[in-house]
Amino acid sequence: MYTMYRHILFSVLIVLLFEINSNLADNWAVLVAGSSEWMNYRHQADVCHAYQILHKNGIPDSNIIVMMYDDLAHHLRNPTKGIIINHPKGEDVYHGVPHDYTGKNVTPQNFINVLLGNKEILQGVGSGKVLGSGVDDNVFIYFTDHGAPGLVAFPHGVLYAKDFNQTITTMYNQKKYKNLVIYIEACESGSMFEDILSDKINVYGTTAANAEESSYACYHDFERGTYLGDVYSVVWMEDSDVEQLNKETLFQQYTITQQKTNTSHVMQYGDINLAKSHNVSEFQGLQKWNTSKYNVLVDRYNNLLRRDAVRSEDVRIEIIKHRLAAAKENSIEKIELENELNQLYNDRNRISNIIYDIASTTLSFTGEYNLKMITDQRMKLTEHDCYISITQRLHEKCFDIQNEFVLSKLYVMVNLCENGFDNTIIKQSVDQVCQQRIHFDF
Repeated sequence: MYTMYRHILFSVLIVLLFEINSNLADNWAVLVAGSSEWMNYRHQADVCHAYQILHKNGIPDSNIIVMMYDDLAHHLRNPTKGIIINHPKGEDVYHGVPHDYTGKNVTPQNFINVLLGNKEILQGVGSGKVLGSGVDDNVFIYFTDHGAPGLVAFPHGVLYAKDFNQTITTMYNQKKYKNLVIYIEACESGSMFEDILSDKINVYGTTAANAEESSYACYHDFERGTYLGDVYSVVWMEDSDVEQLNKETLFQQYTITQQKTNTSHVMQYGDINLAKSHNVSEFQGLQKWNTSKYNVLVDRYNNLLRRDAVRSEDVRIEIIKHRLAAAKENSIEKIELENELNQLYNDRNRISNIIYDIASTTLSFTGEYNLKMITDQRMKLTEHDCYISITQRLHEKCFDIQNEFVLSKLYVMVNLCENGFDNTIIKQSVDQVCQQRIHFDF
């Protein structure tokens, strides 16, 4: 009898200890919009919306770190000063958003230092807030901006897949989390994880696109003259707005997002079992009284609205086309917009020609002549060191590689590296083609 009571008491203590441990565990989140300016409105709107979800669901601001340029709310073109929306009929998502890292402080290195909890390094930079998570805590990272093979862009600089995954591994080794979930909205965002992210370190990631395709913007707003959201992002967030997140697994949210994102291939990486065994609420928090309910008519309406989706690299052109369609015939505005559109096409052609010439020059140095294979195919990135070196040289000598159209052409640099061309020879080609660095107004 005594032995039986002792076993019962032991079991009760185990349950109590588990509950105490669960109560002591925290949720942490890092939300990043890697772009700036009005044409990229949607990225900061996405991040603001994500903040509202986490805040509403009880995650304290002390545990939410936000990085965004913060140049929209009071922008000259904003018809509703101090307000940012993520849906044509949406409410303000800007109110209350922490201004942890803004403007020039939105950088890849600051992002890495935030994730690694390097408080001393960030002293005097922005709010200085860093992840204070530990071995019992769940961490959620959401990033939205432009991307290319093996990288995502920031206003000044880029974050490479190799560096990001090394940071994740360091976080794991330093016991910075119990489970880590990462959502990435960017073109070719699958390349940030594909064949790199381990499935053994309690990390689960989903991306807006596979490693070879564009992600898509949506919700064009005529009053603001820009796109308010990105397809993958608004789909997962609109799901989080109405679902009972303690009854929906991460895998279920991924499946819903994959089904509704019909513009690109939403992908998942890392520990898939984590996604199937953990609920969304464990990473995005849980609202005690969810006043928002799923509405089939609203869902259908949003699906219809997202039919205006366009590739991220074409957003700038589509915005000008919308404004041109609304401009009066023979007006000064229409003439200026036509000139702006022509300049944009000229700039894109110039970028394409420079990338083509770099590939052609590299092949001429080596006696290889299969140029079409280099400029037309899309090879999987495995030669990360070569790619990092070449794209940095391109940035130094030619133009900003954060430019969304430049990003869409960086697969050519991947192909050069993957075909075994010597790093030094490719750099010589860059130097020969780019005698003078070019600045584009976008």
